[in-house]
Amino acid sequence: MSKNQPLAHAEVLCGHIHSDNDHCGHALSDADFIRYSRQVLLPEVGEAGQLQLADASVVIIGLGGLGQLAAQYLACAGIGRLTLIDMDKVEVSNLPRQLLFNDADIGLNKARVAKQKLNGIAPRCTVTAYETAFNAATSAHHLADILLAKQQGKKVLVLDCTDNFATRQAINRRCIEAALPLVSASIAAFSGQLFAVDQMRFPSGGCYHCIFPAQTRVSQSCSTQGVLGPSVGVMASMQSLVAMQLLLSVDSGCDESKNVLLGRFWRFDAKSLSWTAAILTRDPHCGVCGPKEVHSLSDKPSKL
Repeated sequence: MSKNQPLAHAEVLCGHIHSDNDHCGHALSDADFIRYSRQVLLPEVGEAGQLQLADASVVIIGLGGLGQLAAQYLACAGIGRLTLIDMDKVEVSNLPRQLLFNDADIGLNKARVAKQKLNGIAPRCTVTAYETAFNAATSAHHLADILLAKQQGKKVLVLDCTDNFATRQAINRRCIEAALPLVSASIAAFSGQLFAVDQMRFPSGGCYHCIFPAQTRVSQSCSTQGVLGPSVGVMASMQSLVAMQLLLSVDSGCDESKNVLLGRFWRFDAKSLSWTAAILTRDPHCGVCGPKEVHSLSDKPSKL
């Protein structure tokens, strides 16, 4: 596991100033040790890992079925800073699978409501909400905080929880340009997809554009194909799990032949409850992340 970055002498968390005494220097406070005890018990996490999570910044784009659940998992797990981005408002048809919202939230912006509720259930997490769409024009503003955190040597991550193909392409391009790790998940009907991209640690894995070029015709989405709420929950949980392991460096680091989190494309069949995995390889002609040398992996999943 990578050595955690030291905490700042004073941090603003949800409107309150937490000094060195709150974290006992480089140690968890007694209250935090109790709160996160089940995670800290894991050798792959420990106290150093929990402090690393507290120092991490994550951007979640899309606060629908995937994003609102991933936000809860990550905030409650002790992630220090979350940035939530979504221009949509809560609708009654969202409620069966977007369990952070209720009838009183209908008509309100999802990112704003999510921030308010996360402040209540995870007060140690600093949450910023943007009530605008993510695109080429807004990305610099939306990602300013996470890029600053990256420059400071902190662990950072972007979660793509959207259901719009053009937005997914924009997210992918910006993450490649800024060398930000990206975890992408989606589900429509009974078919889920999950993968992670990190051009710094695993460049041969390519990017979203390698798998789905911009000219790809995409017709499936929850709104057109339908979906069962628990299926969305499965994908959101897996997306959050991959995100936390990447932030904790639970994988095998830069050794591509041993890496199990990067360079894989997972498919979930909600009917048969089965998962399949394929190797991701960079398209040498990709207009976003190529051209660069592509390295093969030593294990034997199928190739895309």
